[in-house]
Amino acid sequence: MRVAVVHEWLDSYAGSERVVEQLLEIWPEADLFAVCDFLPRSERGFLRGRPVRTTFIQRLPFARRHFRLYLPLMPLAIEQLDLSGYDLVVSSSHAVAKGVLTGPGQLHVSYVHSPMRYAWDLQHQYLRQSGMERGAKGALTRLLLHRLRMWDRSSAAGVDVLVANSAYIAERIRKAWRREALVVHPPVDVEAFEPPLGGEAPPRGDHYVVASRMVPYKRVDLVVEAFRAMPGRRLLVLGDGPELKRVTDAAAGAPNVELRGRVRQAELVETVRTARAFVFAAEEDFGIAMVEAQACGTPVIAYGKGGARDILRAPPEDAPTGLFFAEQSALAIVAAVERFEALSPAIAAADCRANARRFTREEFRDAMRRVVSEHMPPGGAPCASR
Repeated sequence: MRVAVVHEWLDSYAGSERVVEQLLEIWPEADLFAVCDFLPRSERGFLRGRPVRTTFIQRLPFARRHFRLYLPLMPLAIEQLDLSGYDLVVSSSHAVAKGVLTGPGQLHVSYVHSPMRYAWDLQHQYLRQSGMERGAKGALTRLLLHRLRMWDRSSAAGVDVLVANSAYIAERIRKAWRREALVVHPPVDVEAFEPPLGGEAPPRGDHYVVASRMVPYKRVDLVVEAFRAMPGRRLLVLGDGPELKRVTDAAAGAPNVELRGRVRQAELVETVRTARAFVFAAEEDFGIAMVEAQACGTPVIAYGKGGARDILRAPPEDAPTGLFFAEQSALAIVAAVERFEALSPAIAAADCRANARRFTREEFRDAMRRVVSEHMPPGGAPCASR
């Protein structure tokens, strides 16, 4: 069986690239395609020397630094990839990768991280944040996004099997594309966060923790604001990014809030393992950081929308591993922390770790093999063995 793996673009080793890494573990002989490839040498290890076949976007002026500006051309570019010689095409898509052209006798399975949010439900927010609500530039952008929406829905019709990374994304697919999707959660390196085999888990400290990139939708500022109102509760904030100044300003004058910036992996793991709870205020498509915290044996206090619903078990479920708050506000977080303090004796570290095991890389690979095996057309070769 000839297999092609199609990715959006390669410029960093992040969440979607970890999915590609596991797809290449399942099908080690697969050929890899992408719109463009500007991945730094230091982050290419997961490709294991595999060449990447790219589109004409790769050769356009200034593409190395500004390839996203060529988004209007990417539907055309992805359709130029010749995949006619492959039995199985697996795309990893959050923009255009699912738009590759396939024919009868080929199986196209698309693993969808999200439909294009900026073209669908977040269009108005995107225009507002970009300062393009009005004027000629804004009108042109609206036209381009309109055309992208039309292409996005029509190209989804050409995919044989859609796989969403969470129930939340499956619902967004249903809304945007009018298609049903299977759910396969993304792979998480759970083992890297579990206590050493045979080792004792460290004792809990007195701190809560938030670990995140400092970008607006993560709402780290709300967590800091909440803990300012709880001077008796200690909060450690890990991470950096464009919103760092805003978060720093929110923490000013709060001695119980400590900003540590970006830390090494070992310090991150130790801080989360010893925390009373991990606090997560974002509405995420999935939320790998919550799984990593659970792998540490740490309860999670999370905003109750998005992928968090797939991850946590909250009361009144048996063996709870965390709890939800209903709105993105400091008051809601304060109330959730107080509820957690009353509930915490019922949350066992072993239950948290067992919950995280549902999201291992092995679970992801097994699930994707099953999807392909169940949908392979007559005469197709069986899925590759582990």
